[in-house]
Amino acid sequence: MELLASLRRDWEGVVEASAQSNADDEHDPEGATIAFERARIEASLSRARAHLAEIDGALRRLADGAYGTCERCGGPIATERLAVRPTARTCVGCA
Repeated sequence: MELLASLRRDWEGVVEASAQSNADDEHDPEGATIAFERARIEASLSRARAHLAEIDGALRRLADGAYGTCERCGGPIATERLAVRPTARTCVGCA
């Protein structure tokens, strides 16, 4: 949640900066364009939202008693896999 909040602030800052600027950032020789920064932040936001959705799913499976059970074969997901990837929905064999 903190990462999402931070990324949203970054997004708002870039949008505000681009709204207040009339610079032609597409031809700016001094680094990344505003469009690039917006795309980078948007991609980071998308990954953070997806990760949060994975965490929510894992919490639902935990509440339902299905956490640690492969969604494909119904077998157990190895403890080692869950330690490395707590949001895993499949065992290594089905992944």
